[in-house]
Amino acid sequence: STIFTLVLLLTFIFTIYVVFRQKKLTEMKNDFVNNMTHEFKTPISSISLAAQMLKDPSVSKSPQIFQHLSRVINDETKRLRFQVDKVLQMSMFDRQSTMLKQKELDANVLINGVVDTFKLKVEQHNGELLSFLDAENAIIMADEMHFTNVIFNLMDNAVKYKKADEDLKLTVRTSNDSEKLIIVIQDNGIGIKKDDVKKVFEKFYRVHTGNLHDVKGFGLGLAYVKKIIEEHKGTIKVESELNVGTKFIIALPLLK
Repeated sequence: STIFTLVLLLTFIFTIYVVFRQKKLTEMKNDFVNNMTHEFKTPISSISLAAQMLKDPSVSKSPQIFQHLSRVINDETKRLRFQVDKVLQMSMFDRQSTMLKQKELDANVLINGVVDTFKLKVEQHNGELLSFLDAENAIIMADEMHFTNVIFNLMDNAVKYKKADEDLKLTVRTSNDSEKLIIVIQDNGIGIKKDDVKKVFEKFYRVHTGNLHDVKGFGLGLAYVKKIIEEHKGTIKVESELNVGTKFIIALPLLK
């Protein structure tokens, strides 16, 4: 009958959809594993090489070389720890909710601390980091660690996707809108294609960046950011234009 044929057709279409979706997820997870392997191998190799060089008796006679190798080990250890944190963040996505340790925080103070820490990294790329923390009321209920990670991840993206031929200009702003705190993080980087903008918050999704082969990542950063903001009962949206830059806008409820 017609109804039976229609049911079979719909079942077939649904099955094809599920198969293709599963294939896409498998490819994305494989890409994640490949990227993760690369991200771990690089700092481990650097630490191993520096440690071997420290065994050379001549190194101890040169304070400059010794300090340089010590700095390499310290920096690469921090980088490795950051990547481990990224992997741990992944485990959160399969949970219905995250165990947040929320407390009363002044977002302006917290953001200012992240800005001070991040300025050196921006300046190392001949960039400029400006902050305009103009929100008169910036008191929110937030998990300090996760909220700090959110701001750090968004700033780190700006550095990763800066233009090769133009100095980075990164701006962080806060303001008030009704009973909400608005946080805007804006850069003048390579921007995002219109088709990619709606996908940037998907888990494992990484924007194709043309010739920027040195940009690596797990495709978890923005998915993590979105999840944490939503767990804080807030919203995040992105506005971007290719070759112009990207702007992330976060809205969080103020503490009443």
